[in-house]
Amino acid sequence: MTGTRADFGKLKSLISILLSKTNFEVHIFATGMHLDEQYGFTVREIEKCGFPNIYQYVNHDRGASMDLRLSKTIEGFGNYVRALKPELVVVHGDRIEALAGSTVGALNNILVAHIEGGEVSGTVDELIRHAVSKLSHLHFVANAEARNRLVQMGEREQNIYIIGSPDMDVMLSNKLPDFSEVVASYELPFNTYSISMFHPVTTEVDNMKKHAEQYFDALVESGLNYVVIYPNNDQGSDFIFDQMEQLRCNRKFRLYPSVRFEAFLVMMKHAQFIVGNSSAGIREMPLYGIPTINVGTRQNGRTKNEQIIQTSYAKESILKGIQDALIKHVKPSALFGTGTSNKLFLQTLQSAEFWHTEKQKLFADYSPVTAHA
Repeated sequence: MTGTRADFGKLKSLISILLSKTNFEVHIFATGMHLDEQYGFTVREIEKCGFPNIYQYVNHDRGASMDLRLSKTIEGFGNYVRALKPELVVVHGDRIEALAGSTVGALNNILVAHIEGGEVSGTVDELIRHAVSKLSHLHFVANAEARNRLVQMGEREQNIYIIGSPDMDVMLSNKLPDFSEVVASYELPFNTYSISMFHPVTTEVDNMKKHAEQYFDALVESGLNYVVIYPNNDQGSDFIFDQMEQLRCNRKFRLYPSVRFEAFLVMMKHAQFIVGNSSAGIREMPLYGIPTINVGTRQNGRTKNEQIIQTSYAKESILKGIQDALIKHVKPSALFGTGTSNKLFLQTLQSAEFWHTEKQKLFADYSPVTAHA
């Protein structure tokens, strides 16, 4: 199940390796932002991969709240699985599509596997991620820290598999396009630039207008070139779009509804820094040894390292972060795997014990003595 450009980038290598084996039949339920023209109708990127069995489902009406989108997704996915009768539902992360998928799987007695559970952040996304974990039977996590959190939540250790973050499979591969190809394909007008990704924080929606104004005022005042990727479709995104529209004729800014995952990675590798509140700055950018300016609270609790410069939402704080990023020298660091997630995922799915996982979940009482460091 995939609902955004971001989660598809993390599922792509897992889908590919399963399709390379004759004993797996993979079906893709594409919904959410993939079917939204405002975000570039990114289901086309799934189709360009040559993957079979892609089912498209529109789960949104313009302006619909998250709870209504969730209920519509549950209805659509429920009808889909009753017709398909899958043996396993695979969901990723902390979006409402993952919550819908895990709910439908759990209530229809279908095994559910959750990719990248056991992580923390500073918004409603964390609540969704933990809810998905509790509805899932099996867990594929990025590291031991995430595994230990799931153990604390009562998940059974034998059902938790550390495979790293699947996007590392793509990041560390030799299949990324050349920078010149990305420049030509996306008509990138800058030789030197930074990346902006700023998403709404649903628990701070009353202040998002002011936060967006401060954020983009800082970027304009910095005088630098920026590649700006559209925000996600959570409540409060309209405030961000309003500010972005004012930049459309500013030659220092190039706006993109979406960028293909591989092309986005190449853009990241050649950027001065990334600024905003996207998990890309926390998870992907450190691998390339490029500074991240993390603005506000959206990534609170996420793994920190020397590449990350934390700022408030205030314009002056963001400008100070930009100045620090321009002179900061950091080394690449890999905190989320070594690019073998797909192989470890396949190895697990090829084991007989995986398919014998009990669908009746049992709460495993947490004992600090038995938890692994």
